[in-house]
Amino acid sequence: MPLLAMRGIVKLFPGVRALDGVDLEVRAGEVHCLLGQNGAGKSTLIKTLAGAHQPDAGEIVWQGETIELSSPVAALRRGIATMYQELDLIPGLSVAENIFLGHEHARYGFTRPAVARAEAAALLERLGHPEISPDDEVGDLSAAGQQLVSMARALAHDAKLIVADEPTAALAADEVDNLFRIIGELTDQGVAVVYISHRLEEIRRIGDRVTVIKDGRTVAAGLDARGHSTSELVDLMAGRKVQTAFREAGQAPVELGDVLLDVRGLSRAGEFSDVSFTVRAGEIVGLAGLVGSGRSEVLETIFGARKPDSGVVTVDGKPLRPGSVASAVNAGIGLAPEERKSQALLLDMSVTHNVTLASLDRYSKFGFSLRDKEFRDSLATLERLDLRPIEPDRPVGTLSGGNQQKAVVARWLVHGCRVLLLDEPTRGVDVGARAELYRLMHELTASGVAVVLVSSEIPEVLGLADRVLVMREGQVLTERPAAELTEADILDMVMEGSAA
Repeated sequence: MPLLAMRGIVKLFPGVRALDGVDLEVRAGEVHCLLGQNGAGKSTLIKTLAGAHQPDAGEIVWQGETIELSSPVAALRRGIATMYQELDLIPGLSVAENIFLGHEHARYGFTRPAVARAEAAALLERLGHPEISPDDEVGDLSAAGQQLVSMARALAHDAKLIVADEPTAALAADEVDNLFRIIGELTDQGVAVVYISHRLEEIRRIGDRVTVIKDGRTVAAGLDARGHSTSELVDLMAGRKVQTAFREAGQAPVELGDVLLDVRGLSRAGEFSDVSFTVRAGEIVGLAGLVGSGRSEVLETIFGARKPDSGVVTVDGKPLRPGSVASAVNAGIGLAPEERKSQALLLDMSVTHNVTLASLDRYSKFGFSLRDKEFRDSLATLERLDLRPIEPDRPVGTLSGGNQQKAVVARWLVHGCRVLLLDEPTRGVDVGARAELYRLMHELTASGVAVVLVSSEIPEVLGLADRVLVMREGQVLTERPAAELTEADILDMVMEGSAA
């Protein structure tokens, strides 16, 4: 008997059939991988399992009993805990307070913080991280630390099934290894894990079975995770053959133009120091390194979101005003930041307004907005990027993560940027959308745009970039043509701290 069986699940939203008869069956003690492109319905399905959405049809069978999950509390009481990709932690509260939020230890109407701290410490010990204190403020922890707090909270509910949505998205390689160790220990104890990831190499490493959904329907259920190739899984997700190579076979190299972006001696105390490099028209320069090496901070400083202590950034030979986003945007620089929801998008506003946000002066005349022109320009760009669904008036916050990323990129295409800074552009993006973003990068460079790419996936940096800067602890260790580096070279440098 399966631990969980979701049968024929249907979920309707105004004008959208998000789920159209999805089936999912999970056994105790297994890692069941849930795959699908952005917009396929994965998030809606797990929110239904978590009690956040109520299905319009179908049934949920838990340990042989048909149940209704009327709220997230009802799901937790059954032993179903969800770790969302956007972690639902409260930064200003302590680790212990976050772990027991909503089910605080109390007696006679008074909370018992000492008991909560002791149990939190035991949970963190179980997860292999006793160095995290129950009294630490969650907002001060690293992304990996926050992920562990989220898992500890799931275990605090005596979870029988844990849903992990993109749990490795913000983790370094050693942190991923530790997470997989913990998941292995949990499944050995009979806990089931529903694992969602766009990193298909992780599926065979950790998964037992795979269910694939597309357009709100189950297209494959209970596949052997190790019995199917990556290309087979990709084709099932996309419903077609997908070219996932970084460069298409026979693709002619882009002829590089003059230097567009010149960064000289850029430094910020405690973050990075003496960073210098150039990017020519038609060139992709990659920044490789571990999380916390200073890569994102360099991009944000170039964009003017951070003010450097020293150094100069020039575009086409003209220096930018330090710490001025307006100066960077006017010079033709665009940034797609790592945290798109909090740093790039106005989630309650329409896709159109988000896309045209950097070009508002183009869509107004005598104080009146040119709505038709704004709509046409955004629609044409969104169609070029294959945004799904193509509904420019839809709130951008209702789109899947990959489609939100496309909306951010569309903003700079509409603006006509000459230098595009991409910080983890494929994080949380499915393989189909990745292939489209890779194609777009090559289109842009062919038209003379200069690109600076930050990615934690070393094969992606090596596959896309012409040159690579390897960073560690705010220092550039080496700058080399990508063709002269291997993944092992970069890993040796970032781990050992010396240039190869």
